[in-house]
Amino acid sequence: MKNLEKQFSEIAGFIQKTKNETLKIVNKTLIDLYWNVGKYISQKIENSDWGEGVVTELANYLNQKHPDLRGFNGRGLWRMKQFYESYKDNEKLTPLVTQISWTNNLLLLSKTKTIEEKEFYIRLSIKEKYSKRELERQLQSAYFERFMLGKTQISPIAKQIHPEIEQYFLDTYAIEFLNLQDNFSELELQKAILKNIKNFVLEFGKDFLLVGEEFKIQVGKQDFYIDLLFYHRELQCLVAFELKIEDFKPAHLGQINFYLEALDKDIKKTHEKPSVGIILCKNKDSEVVEYALNRSLSPTLVAEYETKLIDKKILQQKLHDFFENK
Repeated sequence: MKNLEKQFSEIAGFIQKTKNETLKIVNKTLIDLYWNVGKYISQKIENSDWGEGVVTELANYLNQKHPDLRGFNGRGLWRMKQFYESYKDNEKLTPLVTQISWTNNLLLLSKTKTIEEKEFYIRLSIKEKYSKRELERQLQSAYFERFMLGKTQISPIAKQIHPEIEQYFLDTYAIEFLNLQDNFSELELQKAILKNIKNFVLEFGKDFLLVGEEFKIQVGKQDFYIDLLFYHRELQCLVAFELKIEDFKPAHLGQINFYLEALDKDIKKTHEKPSVGIILCKNKDSEVVEYALNRSLSPTLVAEYETKLIDKKILQQKLHDFFENK
């Protein structure tokens, strides 16, 4: 019976793989269509062959002669033109826009300002396979601005073990979705995360898989508990979270280092890389963190969290000032 179940599972895998590949082909074909329609309209208007009124006539024609064609109304046609004009001179992004849905492409056209921001979210959407709702959340929470402005503070040993680690973590995380009240406890923070684990993983990256809460490790005759334990698929290592409702203190490093040593000795599998620790605290003094991490042998990073979304306009201005003074 178990052998049959394995075979059935393999067949289901074949079906799902083919279905996913078919959806990708269909999506690429549609995006190519919208690109070509936008290109045609753009070139006609640029060459003064068409006035803007002709696009309205085209929309009316398609609606009357081909009522089965959805999305080719006046607004849709102008968006296709905008879509083409946004990427026509960017050979790097042209092939990438076909890898995300038309809905997500439209979101980026309306919600982003610069080509750098568009590229960031396109690549992130491809990597994380964002749905419309997930991409909307990242846009609303100013994920791009937080990524660009933040300087993730990671211990030298962590960078040595995982050279690519900086690209997977932020300096500041937005956890507004937890809807925490004032003066919450660490236990309340932990429980709120577990109740909203899907959004928590979205904020940190879909490569995170939850291993356990209050994960028990035994050292000697004593039991110790890690707040949250995850596995990171890309880094191929365990990631221990220590949640703090206070500002970062250098003493926190001793605790997480102890946990990581226990994980690597007793829990880590032989094919996995050394474990990483994340101290997620309410606030941190960057200089204090830098001093604490510089001589630390703990593969740890320190990040802070915001329980309310920072005004996106403020972050955009900071990012603008950052590039102006660069």
